[in-house]
Amino acid sequence: MTDHELRHIITKARDAKHGGFGVLSTSEKLAAALVLNRPDWLAEMNYTLAEAIERVGAEWLSLIPEAARALEYEDERAAGNA
Repeated sequence: MTDHELRHIITKARDAKHGGFGVLSTSEKLAAALVLNRPDWLAEMNYTLAEAIERVGAEWLSLIPEAARALEYEDERAAGNA
């Protein structure tokens, strides 16, 4: 696991959160849906949770909780500054 991969996942999830999927790869879309806890996005892509987990792979999957916490922290900071 690298810091670069974590930043990549956070960036892609942030992009998806603010503007949709755009030109993300399938794995990036699935990772974003998992980070953002969006089972509706998984369903729209015709993926089950188990299939999404398998597709993103063990390395990215291990980064999902940290990425989710980072984005949640960003949201909390933004709300505190509003």
